[in-house]
Amino acid sequence: MRLAFRFRTIPFVATVLLVALGIALGNWQMRRADEKLAISQRMAERAAAAPLVLGDGSVPGYDRVDSGVHPTQIEYRRVRVTGEWVANWPLFLDNRPQNGRAGFYLAMPFKIAGSDAHVLVLRGWLPRDPTEYTRLPAFATPGGTTTIEGLATASAGNVMQLGTPGALKPGAIVQNLTVDEVARASGLRLQSFFVQQTGGSAPGDLVARDWPLPASGVDKHHGYAFQWYALAAMALLFFVITGFRSGRKQVV
Repeated sequence: MRLAFRFRTIPFVATVLLVALGIALGNWQMRRADEKLAISQRMAERAAAAPLVLGDGSVPGYDRVDSGVHPTQIEYRRVRVTGEWVANWPLFLDNRPQNGRAGFYLAMPFKIAGSDAHVLVLRGWLPRDPTEYTRLPAFATPGGTTTIEGLATASAGNVMQLGTPGALKPGAIVQNLTVDEVARASGLRLQSFFVQQTGGSAPGDLVARDWPLPASGVDKHHGYAFQWYALAAMALLFFVITGFRSGRKQVV
């Protein structure tokens, strides 16, 4: 029996688009997986190094902050800093669920001892009141000179911005936050990066520090990539099979 293939323009164009889309999205998912693997490797390397001790407004081994040290230079490095909390400038990052519960990340400036420099610290996670949406959660702030440890991060993480953000002020509930925004609103001289605080909480403090790993989800990206590649293969296979079937009907 002679095989005949019937070429049809519209199905061909649709197949090309589906194959291109599947390959492009599959490649994007693979790149995301590679990026997270690189982050995981970088975190492991930098976690093995001794903590950077922040002081007098500079970062040891790097340019002074006011000279423009880029936060990615020290991202994922462990840091230690001594100073005092600027307790009158708490900020609450909204839409940060944890273990299925709605909540906030608490951000607060920390004044470095012996300096006019500050660092913006992500102190941890606090639950949202399920009965009163705008009610701020309770937390404790240690007074006096204290020493904290954490992980340097370039950002506080971003979520979808809903609506136009209001003016930044103490106690504000925000969806996204940058160091520059806090520096302008507060008038404080801030390091160019965040510190994601680690370690235990103060007595009576409800803040939790079970931070999500930025390098997690590699297997998920691989799974999504496989699905997109499979879509491309199925679209091509469907075009070929239906083409031969149509061609056979024409011959008959």
